[in-house]
Amino acid sequence: MTSSSVRRRRAGSAAVAAVLGLLAAAGAPAFTAPALAATDGSTDRSSAAASSGSSGSSRSAGASRSSGSSGSAPGAAAIPQGISRLAQGSGSGSGRDIAITIDDGPDPRWTPQVLQVLRQHHVKATFCIVGTRAQKYPELVRAVAADGHQLCDHSADHDVTMDHKPVAYQQQQILDGKAMIEKAVPGVAVTYYRAPGGAFTPASRAIAAANGMRPLGWSVDPKDWSRPGLPAIVSAVENELPERPTVLFHDGGGDRSETVAALKQYLPWLTARGYTFTFPARTTP
Repeated sequence: MTSSSVRRRRAGSAAVAAVLGLLAAAGAPAFTAPALAATDGSTDRSSAAASSGSSGSSRSAGASRSSGSSGSAPGAAAIPQGISRLAQGSGSGSGRDIAITIDDGPDPRWTPQVLQVLRQHHVKATFCIVGTRAQKYPELVRAVAADGHQLCDHSADHDVTMDHKPVAYQQQQILDGKAMIEKAVPGVAVTYYRAPGGAFTPASRAIAAANGMRPLGWSVDPKDWSRPGLPAIVSAVENELPERPTVLFHDGGGDRSETVAALKQYLPWLTARGYTFTFPARTTP
């Protein structure tokens, strides 16, 4: 075993130990607590598997590199572990602040179309990017960042079962995803982490926060990923918006023509009603 391999393994072990320490210090029953109630589908989930220390993944070395290089991001102590579901206040005093989030990309067909619609309506959004997609289409990640949108880590592989897997595997998925996005667009911060399917665990929230990423949920889900039809999507996002909503849309994972069409209707509808577009709350509870 080389000295560099030893250092990577020690770094990975230290990161897991640090997360467990954070959970213990907070008094969190990390792996036996029942799921927390949530209206948006993004919640804590836990299983006996999460207490295991090894995942056996083929990218374990990559996880060690990520944990060794990332460490605690500057200002990470100010990042809450709680799941953010509110748009941050714009200071306008209107109380009508809204955050648009876009998941599962980038996609070479749909991401450029979503970016064009956002640009036309002068809207900044938060893009929750899958790491392997960022590896495949780095130019699209750069296009997202160039337009002034925020970047969110949506894990390396979008494994919706990762909440049932060991902490080491969760750490690998989170930190590898972050590293892949950062490699695509060097120097641009990845400021949020959204668990695939909203399936957070206490450990995944702690890992994200320790690396400068706020766990990100949502409060409005039109289920555009299921392609329910344009009227159903528009109705879901226009009816009874909660206070300072965070709205979930998708630019990856399939045909997103309905999403593009819905954004074309929805964004001017919001503007006409006095909404201000902001990003999700990051440092407030």
